[in-house]
Amino acid sequence: MLYSKILVAYDGSETSERALDSALKLAKLNHYSKVDIIHIFNLPAYFVGTGVFIPPAAVEDNSHYTEQLIEKIKEVVADLSNIHIEVRNGAITKEILGYAEEIGAELLIVGSRGLSGISEFVLGSVSHNLVQHAKIPVLVIK
Repeated sequence: MLYSKILVAYDGSETSERALDSALKLAKLNHYSKVDIIHIFNLPAYFVGTGVFIPPAAVEDNSHYTEQLIEKIKEVVADLSNIHIEVRNGAITKEILGYAEEIGAELLIVGSRGLSGISEFVLGSVSHNLVQHAKIPVLVIK
């Protein structure tokens, strides 16, 4: 099956690198395919009285890291004409699924951190949550 709208969740990890590679290979099968790459960061927020405080250092660190990831993507992707990079802040699974719906993605590709057993139960798994809640096919890359 060929997909014309592929969304890749990318965090710079080895498995997300493989997920991006898989998306690019699938996109080559259909020259009409468009690949969207989404990176989500979740800034630490502290509730102070009635307001929310986000440490300026966290914003700066995330901005710098995000810029590095975008440069890394540009090095891997030879042709950016059918590629869109989206960066958002928030709850990772919620943002990915919301963006997938916004753009009308037909396939979601995500890397797996390889958590298993009790650590996955306690920490949760983005890939597991995406598989459980996505309305479109999800390809989990190990």
